[in-house]
Amino acid sequence: MKILILGVNGFIGHHLTNRILSQTDWIVYGMDLADDRLGEAVNNPRFHFLEGDIAINKEWIEYHIKKCDVVLPLVAIATPKLYVEDPIGVYNLDFEMNLAVIKQCVKYHKRVVFPSTSEVYGACTDKEFKEDESFLVVGPIQKERWIYSCCKQLLDRVIYAYGTRGHLEFTLFRPFNWIGPRLDSLYVAKEGSSRVVTQFIAELLMKRPIALVDGGHQKRCFTYVDDGISALMKILENKNDICKSEIINIGNPDNECSVKELANILKNLFMAHRNHRNDKAYSDIVEASAESYYGKGYQDIYFRKPSIEKARKLLDWKPEIGLEDALRMTLDSFLEENRGAV
Repeated sequence: MKILILGVNGFIGHHLTNRILSQTDWIVYGMDLADDRLGEAVNNPRFHFLEGDIAINKEWIEYHIKKCDVVLPLVAIATPKLYVEDPIGVYNLDFEMNLAVIKQCVKYHKRVVFPSTSEVYGACTDKEFKEDESFLVVGPIQKERWIYSCCKQLLDRVIYAYGTRGHLEFTLFRPFNWIGPRLDSLYVAKEGSSRVVTQFIAELLMKRPIALVDGGHQKRCFTYVDDGISALMKILENKNDICKSEIINIGNPDNECSVKELANILKNLFMAHRNHRNDKAYSDIVEASAESYYGKGYQDIYFRKPSIEKARKLLDWKPEIGLEDALRMTLDSFLEENRGAV
């Protein structure tokens, strides 16, 4: 099988690539702005990489869509701070650029495995979000953080419409707060636009206060990337077409905690770390308003728990790695990646 991964150096992209190369005989063609997270994959004869931009290298993309069996368009802006600061940039990349890729997959009759997002459920009030039943609820236009959710939801709907009318084979997968090694860089965290786990770890490393937006009462379910990639591999394999035209949550409902609990767990893990147990001072955990931290266009989602009944049934999959182990491995990796950087 030949697979095209756009955004191959991203968090999901590089973990997936390394799993494919280590466990299968599949060939991967990948494009991204850099290759720093790909490691030994760049030397593998079954991996073909182009340093390029989805907005520029359109001929290369079209050629490889024709060439490959499966396309994963993983390129997206996926950090809440940027939804508020640059909503037009989010729209252009996350919707317009990806829509062009989907249309080429339709043109050449290629299978798409598309990364939807847990954010499409928005402010849904269901206790567990179900792919085929839960309402997708977003906030007012003035709350610009919803542009990401809307872009992803509309792409989901376009892909579904093409697929159910015989123009495209697809599977949509919805990751719920995947974490693990090389999630975000220290540079991104210094700017304050990292995802919450790496933002908190970076604050601990830099001895800056950890800000709990609106008290940190929001709850999330954190999924270790190895578990997520195991499910994604089964989706790619698609044995007996079991994933055709399906939408599948990939998350760990047992790993639910509040952002405040998350901050305290990470601080305790950091204080126990061999390189930091003797530090003279540690970050304070403080509270901040959403407006002061993100700006006026922000609105939060207070819980986000997946139903994974479909993933269990279709993929014979369940997550294995518990919350504290997932956070410890993510923290240890981040500290090792940035040793000596602060």
